[in-house]
Amino acid sequence: MTRRVGVEEEFLIVDSVSGLPVALGGVLERLSDYPCLSSEMKQEQIETCTHPRISLQELAGDITAGRKSADAAARLAGARSAALAASPLPVDSTVAPGERCDRLMQRFGLTAVEQLTCGCHVHVEVESDEEGVAVLDRIRNWLPVLMAISSNSPYWNGVDSAYASYRSQAWNRWPTTGPAGIYGSAEAYHRQIQQILNSGVPLDKANLYFDSRLSHHHPTVEVRVADVCLFADDTVLLAALVRGLVETAARQWRAGVPPVPLSAVQLGLASWQASRFGLEGDLLDPETGTPRAAVEVVTALVDHIRSVLVDQGELATVEFLLFQVLSRGTGAARQREVYVRTGSLGETVADAVHVTNLPVTPLADSAGSPLVTTGQIATDQTI
Repeated sequence: MTRRVGVEEEFLIVDSVSGLPVALGGVLERLSDYPCLSSEMKQEQIETCTHPRISLQELAGDITAGRKSADAAARLAGARSAALAASPLPVDSTVAPGERCDRLMQRFGLTAVEQLTCGCHVHVEVESDEEGVAVLDRIRNWLPVLMAISSNSPYWNGVDSAYASYRSQAWNRWPTTGPAGIYGSAEAYHRQIQQILNSGVPLDKANLYFDSRLSHHHPTVEVRVADVCLFADDTVLLAALVRGLVETAARQWRAGVPPVPLSAVQLGLASWQASRFGLEGDLLDPETGTPRAAVEVVTALVDHIRSVLVDQGELATVEFLLFQVLSRGTGAARQREVYVRTGSLGETVADAVHVTNLPVTPLADSAGSPLVTTGQIATDQTI
C-alpha cells in the first residue's frame, strides 16, 4: 500500500514594487475562491494545502495550483506571494485578530512578536498511533537532512544571517520545538504530551511545534522541520522523501529494527549544522552524529529509503529532483546568488516571486509517463 501524503506551504505576502511584506493575509483569504487558502498568525503570510494524494503527479498539480492561487489572490490586493521562509527585508509583522493570537503574544512576548517565518509541513498517513509513534522514533535522525535540502532563509531583517535556514533559528525560540527523544510506544508519547501540557507553558496541542509529531487533526505523522521551498520541485521532492522515510520506518518497526539511539542533544547539533550550512558544508551523519560531506549524507538518505522508492515507482523521480537541488543549489543559495548579482534585497524578493510561481518541472515516472504535463524548468534564470 502506498500511503497518502499532503503538504502545507506558508508564503510571504509582499508589495509588488518594494518587496516589503504587507499585512493582507485575512484579505487574501476572503478574496480567493481557492478552498485550501488560509491566513496565519501573522497577517503578512498565507498558507495553502494540498489534498491527501497517492500520486506525486496529483500532488505536484496541487502544489502548483496552490501557489498560483495564493499569488492570484495577492495580485487582486496589489501584492504578490513569495515562497520565502523569512523576509530578506526588514519588517514589523502584524498579529492576526483573535483571542488565541492575543494569548500567544501575551504568553511568549518578543518570540511571538518577531515570529514571521514560513515553513513547509508534510503529512503522511499512518494506520494507528502505535505505528505513528514507531515512525517518529525511526525518522528523527534523518530530519536535519530535510532541513538542509529545504533551506531557504539566509536573510533576516535586511542582513545576511550567515545561516542557510535562519527560519529554524528564529522558530526554535519557542519552548516546544526541535527534536524529541525516543518515545517507545504510543502510551509513552501521549503521556509525555500530557505532561508538557500540564506544565502550563504551551497554550494547547496546536502550540507543540516539535520537528515531527502525530497530527492532532488527521491520522498522520506531520514533519515540520523544513523551510518553505523556493522551488515547487523541491516541495515535491520533500514530500516524496518524507513518505519514503515514513514507510521505511514502519517496515523497520514491523521487522523489529530498533531506532538509531542518537540523543535529542545530538540531533539538535545535527539540526544546527543543517541550518547553518544547508547543502554547502558538511552535515552530521544520521547514524553516527559525526561530520560527513552533504552529498554523501543525501545519498545515504536515498539509500536508506531506496527499496520503498523502488516499490512505489519513485526512485527515478527522487534521484532527478535531488540531482537538480545539488546542481543548482537550494533556495538559500539562489537568494544569495541574486543578491550578489544585483546588490538589492528588493530584487532578491522579486526573483523569489518569479521562481515561486514556476510550475513543477515535467518529469517521468517509472512507466515513462510525465509527472506533470505542463510547466517549465524551475531553474530558469529569467526574472
